[in-house]
Amino acid sequence: MSRRDLIRMTDEERGAFLEATRTLILCSVGADGVPHPMPMWFGIEDDGAIVMSTFTKSQKIKNLGRDPRVSVLGEAGESYDQLQGVVLYGTAELVPDAEAVADILVRVTRRSGAVGDADDETLKQGVMGTAVKRTGIRVRPDRIVSWDHRKLAGKY
Repeated sequence: MSRRDLIRMTDEERGAFLEATRTLILCSVGADGVPHPMPMWFGIEDDGAIVMSTFTKSQKIKNLGRDPRVSVLGEAGESYDQLQGVVLYGTAELVPDAEAVADILVRVTRRSGAVGDADDETLKQGVMGTAVKRTGIRVRPDRIVSWDHRKLAGKY
């Protein structure tokens, strides 16, 4: 068995890691071909798709309109033996509809934990003002790479 096989996360471990992660780094491709990494709060849809939103006039949306290929990185750990991470590779689907963007914003806001017991409809009404200025981003990964160095237990 290779070291890569030893540290790869299971589906369940990846899911738990993403649930515990607050920010992902979305990497789009700039017009000059240079990666454009940006931190994003996100939600996870029932089918496992990662969703986020940003202002429609942002560089991220311009990049994704030109080239929808993305990678999305979540990472944790302060020392080598504690490093964990997940990279999702895929194609971004842009979601321009304000109602759908509001649904994404509700999902992202709900994950933040800052909404108390507010119901989804109340949250949706609260985000509609900004949703009309934003575009949603949905990523269904084509390929996933993960690592958890804690599984090495000092074998590095």
